[in-house]
Amino acid sequence: MNKPKVAICWLSGCGGCDEAIIDLNEKLLEIANAVDIVFWPIALDYKYKNIEEVADSSIDLVIVNGSIRNTDNEDVGKLLRRKARLMMAFGTCACFGGVPGMANWHDNSNFMDWAYQNAPTVCNPRQVRPQTESIVNGHTLTLPALQKKVYPLKDKIEIDYFLPGCCPPPDLILKAINNVLENKLPPRGSTLAPHKALCDTCPRNDTKPPRIKLKEIKRIHNVEAKDDICFLAQGIFCYGPATRTGCGEACMNINLPCRGCFGATEEHEQAPARFISSLAGMLDANKDQDIEKIIDQMGDLAGYLYRFCLPTSALDKKEG
Repeated sequence: MNKPKVAICWLSGCGGCDEAIIDLNEKLLEIANAVDIVFWPIALDYKYKNIEEVADSSIDLVIVNGSIRNTDNEDVGKLLRRKARLMMAFGTCACFGGVPGMANWHDNSNFMDWAYQNAPTVCNPRQVRPQTESIVNGHTLTLPALQKKVYPLKDKIEIDYFLPGCCPPPDLILKAINNVLENKLPPRGSTLAPHKALCDTCPRNDTKPPRIKLKEIKRIHNVEAKDDICFLAQGIFCYGPATRTGCGEACMNINLPCRGCFGATEEHEQAPARFISSLAGMLDANKDQDIEKIIDQMGDLAGYLYRFCLPTSALDKKEG
C-alpha cells in the first residue's frame, strides 16, 4: 500500500520549527513508518530537483516553516504549493511573519547599512556587501534577492492550514499530522490550535481580579515576579488576554509572561489593538503626568506588541 507523501521545508526562519518536529522523539519514528518523507533538507540529502520531478498535487502534505524574505523563499514555496495536496504554514514566522517580520519597520537599505557598515562590531573597511550576482575566477555566482519586506506565507502562497507557535508544541504537531493521515481535518483555512485566549487556560487565571488597576507597568526583567499570581495583577506586561492558547502555557510554567507567539484568536484578528484597548482600561491614572509616566514605563510598546505579527497587522498593509 502506498504511504501518504510528506514534505517539510524551512524558508526564512531560525530553524527551531524543524527542531520542534524532531522533538516528537520516538513519535517521530512512528510517523516516519506511516508516511513517505519525500523532502526534508535539514534531515536528509534532498535537492530541489527531487521535488521538481514529482507530479503536481502528488504530495499529500507539505509542512513549511519560516516566512518569505527573498526570491528563493518565494520560488521554493510556490514550487512546493504546486506539488502539494495540502500545505500547512508551520510556526509563527510562516503564519504571521514572526520575529524576522520586525524588519518591516525599516526598508532594506537601513538594516543593510547597519549589518555591513554601521554596527559597532562590524569591521568591513572595503564596504563589501552581498550581491545578487558576482564573478569569481570566471564563474558567475548568484544569491537570492531580498524582497522589499517580510511576508507571511499566505501573502504569496495559498495555505490550507495554520499551526502557530514559536515553536509549535509537540502535542499540536502530532495531532495535526494524525488528523491529516486520518482525514479528520477541519475546513480549509483553519488554525489547528484551540480557539480560546491564553488567559482561559492559564493556571494563574484564578488569581486574576475582576478588575485590574495598574498604577505602573513593570517589565519582567526588572522585577522578581511571584510564580503563582497573574502577571497583569502584578503590574507585569503579559499578552495572554489577546493571544491564542495552545502553547501549553510554556512561558508561565517558567515564570515568564506571554509574548504573543500564538497570534490572535479568530474573534480578534488584530491582537495588538485589542491588547492596547484592554490595557488602557486597566490604567489607574487621571493626571496627565501620571499617564505619561506609565506610558514611559512601557518601553518599546510597538516592538513588544508586534514582535511576532507585524507583517499581518494593519500597520503593515503597504504593498512591497
